[in-house]
Amino acid sequence: MNKLRIGVDVGGTFTDVVAIDAERGTLVARVKVPTTHDAPQGVAAGIIAGIERMLDESGVNAADVAFIAHSTTQATNALLEGDVARVGVVGLVPLGGWLARAQMRFRPVALAPGHSFSPHIAFARARDAGALERVLDEFVREGIEAVAVSEPFGVDHPQRERHAVASARSRGMLATSGHDVTAVYGLRARTRTTALNAAILPKMVRTAEMTRAAVERASIAAPLMIMRSDGGVMDVREVMRRPILTMLSGPAAGVAGALLHENVTDGIFLEVGGTSVDCCVIRGGRPQIRSARIGGHRTMLHTIDSRTLGIAGGSMPRVDSRGIVDVGPRSAHIAGARYAAFCADGDFVDARLERFAPSPHDPPDYVRFILRDGTYATVTPTCASNLLGYVPDDAFARGNERAARAAFALLAREFGGDAESQARRLLEIAGAKVHGCIDTLIAEYGLTREGLDLVGGGGAATALVPFVAERYGFAHRIARDAEVISPIGVALALVRDVVERTIVNPQPEDIVRIRREASDRVIAAGAAPDRVEVSVEIDAQHNRVRATASGATALVEAASAATTLQVERSGDLVRIIDERGVVRLALRGARVTQTVVGALDQRLESAMESATSFGDVGRALPDLYILHRGRIADFSGLGSIDQARALVREEVAGRDPDDAVTIITLRRCA
Repeated sequence: MNKLRIGVDVGGTFTDVVAIDAERGTLVARVKVPTTHDAPQGVAAGIIAGIERMLDESGVNAADVAFIAHSTTQATNALLEGDVARVGVVGLVPLGGWLARAQMRFRPVALAPGHSFSPHIAFARARDAGALERVLDEFVREGIEAVAVSEPFGVDHPQRERHAVASARSRGMLATSGHDVTAVYGLRARTRTTALNAAILPKMVRTAEMTRAAVERASIAAPLMIMRSDGGVMDVREVMRRPILTMLSGPAAGVAGALLHENVTDGIFLEVGGTSVDCCVIRGGRPQIRSARIGGHRTMLHTIDSRTLGIAGGSMPRVDSRGIVDVGPRSAHIAGARYAAFCADGDFVDARLERFAPSPHDPPDYVRFILRDGTYATVTPTCASNLLGYVPDDAFARGNERAARAAFALLAREFGGDAESQARRLLEIAGAKVHGCIDTLIAEYGLTREGLDLVGGGGAATALVPFVAERYGFAHRIARDAEVISPIGVALALVRDVVERTIVNPQPEDIVRIRREASDRVIAAGAAPDRVEVSVEIDAQHNRVRATASGATALVEAASAATTLQVERSGDLVRIIDERGVVRLALRGARVTQTVVGALDQRLESAMESATSFGDVGRALPDLYILHRGRIADFSGLGSIDQARALVREEVAGRDPDDAVTIITLRRCA
């Protein structure tokens, strides 16, 4: 049996588990179990049940598992619902330190309605060990569950932060520090992010420990990985330090599936579930990244820019005396109602329409039907799309068109028109919300509507994407295995870590050092050393250097043969494709130079000079990509050819002088 990659995605309703052939990238097995929000073990119980069922029922042998990872909604849900730990912030300050004290204080962070996060903040002189001990003893007496430690310039000299974390842990409290979360300057934002990180530590650590123990009991040798918010995965041990990096890993999993399984190069990916749809822009084979905000406050967390809407395949209609006036955000499973399209013929005979409030805080204008047996059903976008012919016969969302027609006919009897007009009205309202998000993304990212593809994923993709594409004039397609695109994305994701530093006028040796640190981190997390790719981005405006390293685990690489890259041209589009057919990079207007390691220095300077732009504010070196032995090194925003030369020498160190190398440059505006 070939080596397998197992991916687990924790959704709002179901937890999906898939097994992927590590070499071919094909789907081998899939399992679906209910998500266990209310279990004593939380969502970990569903993850464990899914893994056990996969091993018991799908013919998957634990010895064949080379990689296992899961996404989680737990960090996001904990913050959105206000289900956080009691946190104490230790501010380590110099003598006096009035400015540092002021910068470490921050306004309460709004979480769920009626809930805000406002940790207890105490200060201790950085060089006074006794003061630190007194603060921590006070935290113990007050029942603090998790400690966040922050010190001015702790990113440069983290020794005292580390000592404070160790002291807190010795007292039985979980603890994290500012340099654990980020190495970028910005004391208030770093302290806030660290405190939020501490707020979800207890819940996330419990889940991590339970799932890791379950993997070990199943005799799976591969270490458990957790999905990050930027589309990569990290070792489960990292959850003990930086659980906040798992925020929004659910949407990130779907985007990873779109990139690695569906091979989306450019377009807008719409992952449609039962309750919500996540919208994300993909450009040049890469998702867009942004800084996350929590409760309106900036954090140091970088996430895939995924916009979530409270509309999806299971959203219920809302009515007034005229008929349907809105759809969502409540979905059918909240009301304990079946989708009409998943009912049987005759279920709606003698059914009664009811207006109701799904929860005590909702208006009583949602619609469902009371069936003869006393159960409930309702109409949804999935039902409307089945009735109007948008759902193909082989789609996951395919249902009973006759039952859907009967339910919409009951609406027509109440509000006029016919079943088809009621179904179209529902889709018009739902589709307009999705289209509004698409238009926002088009404007923000400077996209053009012409030639823009909508790619649908998720179990309810066909409930909304075909209608939206037809109604608003977009090309579209539904992803392969759309209903499990998120766990597939988890299974195919790479180990990733990011090192970011604030450096004024970074020298070549500074950039090389940061690059090495990022590479060392992912290798320590299990990535195969000779397959690690590192991209370096220099933001001269904000004096930041960011190195992102990624790579498959050693067990997976041993089973994989993807070691070559092919350059394809189509007009002004250059695509880099690996031997599995995955587009690793797509660039418009790029220049390609073929050379060998021995001639790289000379050819590099020539290639960069020829693609350099000149303008009123000076010159701008091109973005630079180096291809060799199946790897892509991405160097963006470089300020000098010396920086480029140092990075490229580091990248090809130890290679034979006759090894082939491809230089790709992309002109930037000066």
